[in-house]
Amino acid sequence: MNAPHFDVLIIGAGLSGIGTACQVTAALPNKTIAVLERRERLGGTWDLFRYPGIRSDSDMYSFGFKFRPWQGLKVLADGRTIRQYIADTAADYGIDEKIHYGLKIVNADWSTPEGRWTVTTLHEATGETRTYTCGYLISCTGYYNYDAGYLPTFPGVERFRGRCIHPQHWPEDLDYAGKKVVVIGSGATAVTLVPAMAGDAAHVTMLQRSPSYIFSLPALDKISQFLGRFLPEKLVYTLARKRNIAFQRYTYLACRRWPTQMRRLLLWQVRRHVGPSVGMSHFTPKYMPWDQRLCAVPNGDLFKVLASGEASVVTDQIDTFTEKGIMLKSGRELEADIIVTATGLNIQMLGGMKLSVDGQAHELHDQMTYKGVLVENIPNMAWIIGYTNASWTLKADIAGAYLCRLFKHMDDNGHTVATPRDVENCAMDIGMFDQLQSGYVQRGQDTLPRQGSRHPWKVLMHYEKDSKILLKDPVDDGVLRFGGTSVGAAVA
Repeated sequence: MNAPHFDVLIIGAGLSGIGTACQVTAALPNKTIAVLERRERLGGTWDLFRYPGIRSDSDMYSFGFKFRPWQGLKVLADGRTIRQYIADTAADYGIDEKIHYGLKIVNADWSTPEGRWTVTTLHEATGETRTYTCGYLISCTGYYNYDAGYLPTFPGVERFRGRCIHPQHWPEDLDYAGKKVVVIGSGATAVTLVPAMAGDAAHVTMLQRSPSYIFSLPALDKISQFLGRFLPEKLVYTLARKRNIAFQRYTYLACRRWPTQMRRLLLWQVRRHVGPSVGMSHFTPKYMPWDQRLCAVPNGDLFKVLASGEASVVTDQIDTFTEKGIMLKSGRELEADIIVTATGLNIQMLGGMKLSVDGQAHELHDQMTYKGVLVENIPNMAWIIGYTNASWTLKADIAGAYLCRLFKHMDDNGHTVATPRDVENCAMDIGMFDQLQSGYVQRGQDTLPRQGSRHPWKVLMHYEKDSKILLKDPVDDGVLRFGGTSVGAAVA
């Protein structure tokens, strides 16, 4: 039986995959397209994570798709609302009918003679192998392992008589009302969980090895609420989006340019929120701002539950788990009925898919990323990775728009193959996220692609510059090599 063939095959039905599929469908309606999704529902991250309080960590005016404006005044939206937004967007563009669910991508092999990808999948519910072919392959799987989050080895964990949970696999039946809860971690997940659980739990303790920078954002966009009284909705959205993008960018630049001053400012706003009852040592990191991502909390909700006594924060190291909870290096024991290990994620590229060209295996970490969208030496393949220093979707949006430009250029010029080639020997042994010191980045250094010494191989993490490169600079730049399906043309 012949494998189903599509002009464009997208892997992943999350925010990036649905957004890219919508853009390609709108710009190039004659192209056949399909989306392969491992889970049984769309939404990606926003379907996987179901822990209490799950929400965006970026404002929704810049986190939503540019081509389908976010409607609502909540600055940080909850997971259910974001999931519905993705579903509604897919339905509006007819993408919901083009998603093939339950398919784990096993491998993808590019054939130079045939000028196409062969993608092998496993339908996990039946164990059936299904094969697809396509002219262009786009990976929208994010960069972490959906099967398992990062879990350090905790001494004595088997002794603990309560329940131990990782937020990536939150049980639907968990009842924490009236229970003592310890949340291990200090990142975005931990600062979301603690205030969300504090109202119902007997007490919630955030146990951190070291502090993170945490800042408060308004829960509602009151500026847009005010402007909406007398300005058109579309204009209000445009102004809010531009304002928030500029705020993100200038905050990041200020942290990199004036780290000491920004550190003081960030700590000052924490002190203002928590008051004298909570020690500032719990909020004073050893690193400078934006060496790791900042954590945002709406209306200072974390600070409020700490100040009220419904929750507490402890900065210490774990010696061992005990029957009743956790023994710390300081000798203090934290009693717990439930321990939540908000200890981070494991990096995984391409959803674990094996990649090969003409039967020869290619690893992403051996290649450079081209304009942060394509991959060196890999024909007709893109991967969508968002920003780490701004809203993820800002990069996903312009990457999808760039791919539409690329496809149109190829069609207009009779090209069927496009391959980035390092003709100027730009390769460096620098990972694309090396500017971040976050634990998951350090653990995944041998997995992530590299970047080069100059454009288009440098990873900028800069929306304005990336917008110019992806949306305005010529598609044919001398680095991206075009050809047909013959061997000579494809590897020119």
